[in-house]
Amino acid sequence: MSILITGGSKGIGRGIAERFAAPGVQVFINYAHDTEAAEAAADAVNRRGATAVLLKRDITGAQAATALLAEVAEHTDRLDQLVHGAVYPYSSRLLDSDPSELDKAISLNGTAIVHLSQAAMPLFRQGSTVFFLSSRGSKFAIPNYAALGAPKAMAEALIRYLAIELAEHGVRTHVVSPSLVLTDALRKVYDDAEQRAEAAAALNPMKRNVNENDVANLVYFLASPEAAMLTGREFVIDGGAYSKPG
Repeated sequence: MSILITGGSKGIGRGIAERFAAPGVQVFINYAHDTEAAEAAADAVNRRGATAVLLKRDITGAQAATALLAEVAEHTDRLDQLVHGAVYPYSSRLLDSDPSELDKAISLNGTAIVHLSQAAMPLFRQGSTVFFLSSRGSKFAIPNYAALGAPKAMAEALIRYLAIELAEHGVRTHVVSPSLVLTDALRKVYDDAEQRAEAAAALNPMKRNVNENDVANLVYFLASPEAAMLTGREFVIDGGAYSKPG
């Protein structure tokens, strides 16, 4: 089995990489900048008996996505799981946003899921699954989060369309939307990320925040044969937080 995780060197992406790591599994970890973190993630994967392959590449744009999958194809002839977790964490009000920065955010946070899926078609097999990691900001207007939230809403819609088109190839798609997870990406968007996390945990019915392992376990189940007839859906993992009013 093989799995590709964009943004797989930290946070939720790394959690998923470690959850799938097992003897005989190839784990492709895509990252853009932090080589030290990527090497640490690869070490963790390898310790579990899997084979980690680090792919340092900015995947903004169709050509970059195609190049990434070409690298994957140099190592394997199949891709069982494609997880798009990489984000462009641009924080700004829409009316104050820099056009070039907003375009990058729309590309990586939105349309990249299509480019990645297109490029992965020769590697997909019956039972392969495409995952997009989304967030609450795709449905609610969160201050300074538009460059992430609005493109993620687009990607959620694209996943539904991809579900229909990929089904004839035996490939499934899913959106996984966790509530607040304290990651480096969140810290880049908000200077007070730790305080936000503490407040969210206090309000959560489970009295804690969702963590990387919670998300990874859900992705692992949805990738399994037991979930063979689930596709094109969004799965919210929040400990009941979104069920409360306000």
